[in-house]
Amino acid sequence: MQRVLVANRGEIALRAVRAARKLGLQTVAAFSGADRNSPHVWAADHSVCIGPPAAYLSYLNGSALIEAARGTGCDAVYPGYGFLSEKSAFAAACREAGLIFIGPSPEAIAVMGDKVAARRAAERNGVPVVPGSHQSFADATLAAAVASDVGFPLLLKASGGGGGRGMRVVTDASEFATQFAQASAEALSAFGNAEIYLERFFARVRHIEIQVFGDRYGNAVHLWERDCSIQRRHQKLVEEAPSPVLDARVRAQIAEAATALVRNIKYEGAGTVEFIYDLDSGRWFFIEMNTRIQVEHPVTEEVFNVDLVVEQMRVAAGDAISFSQPAAPNGHCAVEFRINAEDPANNFRPSPGMVTVWLPPSGKGVRLDSHVYTNYVVPPYYDSLLGKLIIGGSNRTDVLATAKSALTRFKIAGVMTTLPFHARLVDCTPFIDATAHTRWVEQEMLA
Repeated sequence: MQRVLVANRGEIALRAVRAARKLGLQTVAAFSGADRNSPHVWAADHSVCIGPPAAYLSYLNGSALIEAARGTGCDAVYPGYGFLSEKSAFAAACREAGLIFIGPSPEAIAVMGDKVAARRAAERNGVPVVPGSHQSFADATLAAAVASDVGFPLLLKASGGGGGRGMRVVTDASEFATQFAQASAEALSAFGNAEIYLERFFARVRHIEIQVFGDRYGNAVHLWERDCSIQRRHQKLVEEAPSPVLDARVRAQIAEAATALVRNIKYEGAGTVEFIYDLDSGRWFFIEMNTRIQVEHPVTEEVFNVDLVVEQMRVAAGDAISFSQPAAPNGHCAVEFRINAEDPANNFRPSPGMVTVWLPPSGKGVRLDSHVYTNYVVPPYYDSLLGKLIIGGSNRTDVLATAKSALTRFKIAGVMTTLPFHARLVDCTPFIDATAHTRWVEQEMLA
């Protein structure tokens, strides 16, 4: 591996350029017509425009990306997260074009990227899964016949993707058809796949995910868990490591189950195995796997002092994992706040436009991953993420105190952002004492 096409945008694209530089690799930044003035374009050794602003004509255009990679002498493609990162067909097309796809194999993506197939893989490996359907459906009538067996309330989930798209809670049979039609249409629009599967819905859960890593030599390790329970409409707002609700026994059980799963499927690269932890019963269940790097990976990096993007590139180039299985986190903690161009007072409506003031905080324990600068124009075509404020420290109490100060000192103008929401959150007792659950923001904080 000598030259990498960075097939993404925003902060993760900039991060990938910097990671490649650490390894002595050259980079080519792929950019759309809306991202000509994005820092990853300036930071890379070379750049290439891959199409107009619309994502389906640029960052989702696999053939254009492969053509750009081959035309600029690249031998590898870094997909980041979102866009084509979990599309097995794109990974396979890269392989067929003689390009290294910096991620898992197309076969692993096909198995674990499809939510129903992932459930089956988990069950085969003895990992407890949420009660639900054993297949996905594009037809509401066929799905309704299975819904009564799963039981209400239930959760409709897109088979072909995540991020809260194509997801609906159905409380009883009378609303099933309507909710199914809405979820299926949204799934088709977001992922090109209208199929929906059904899961039992639990009202008070924490969202727990295990960061895993595998290589081609059969090594598989985990870097323990992240807690991603502060969400709105199934989309994460705040993530932290370690989880403040798990005891040592449950933490070890979940981590061992995740590692056994990726070892048995011969998984290579970075991935995240996701679970729910029911606060009422103390039971935990597998829900899905993300076959890519996650937005929230920096909290794990801060706790364990690793660079997961560098590790992705090393493993894809054929190296073994560079670190051994770490012990459970002890004396280290990190929390990440997603700073989005959204208006929390208006149902988190996107707020594109020019950032006229961008004055981030700094100091001990404060990290910012971002591509934004003063006079940067937030385009309306993509995800609204402006950056990630990551706070690290020796314990959760100190981390939250540092976070409160950093959020107060972070000044942004020109677009609405989630900063006011986070400033309120760090003063909320259910967040501080970790009694909040995945629906708490909508039910209590924003009610």
